[in-house]
Amino acid sequence: MTEANDTANRELIAFRIGGQEFCVDIMSVREIRGWTPATPLPRSPGYMKGVINLRGTVLPIIDLGARFGLETSEPTARHVIMVANIGGRTVGLLVDAVSDILQMTEASVQPTPDVASEHVKSFVKGIFSIDGRMISLIELDHVLPEREAQAA
Repeated sequence: MTEANDTANRELIAFRIGGQEFCVDIMSVREIRGWTPATPLPRSPGYMKGVINLRGTVLPIIDLGARFGLETSEPTARHVIMVANIGGRTVGLLVDAVSDILQMTEASVQPTPDVASEHVKSFVKGIFSIDGRMISLIELDHVLPEREAQAA
């Protein structure tokens, strides 16, 4: 990595799931919208809430908390869907709330601790601290398993 990359600012969207904060690169998020009840799909994984109609396009909705193995609750009007591009696919990511837009440098990101499981490390690219908050940087390309990314 060059020094220019270490000091270049990246914009991230921070969001909450339960009591934890996460963030993703702002360039991968197309829009943020309120919760819309999803139509369940038979035999889909537990983290797949179903699909919604987004301006004529069928959009799969992934419960990000369930995907991360966190305790989840039934979505309410307070939940939001982040419409994101993951591996060339457009999907909706269900989160509790979007909190803010952050700026950070690659140098400020600490590696994921070795105490984390490989499952966690596949999602969490690193962790950084800002204003006394610990925020996990999520790598969206790993949110969908390879074969499900093709099916979604």
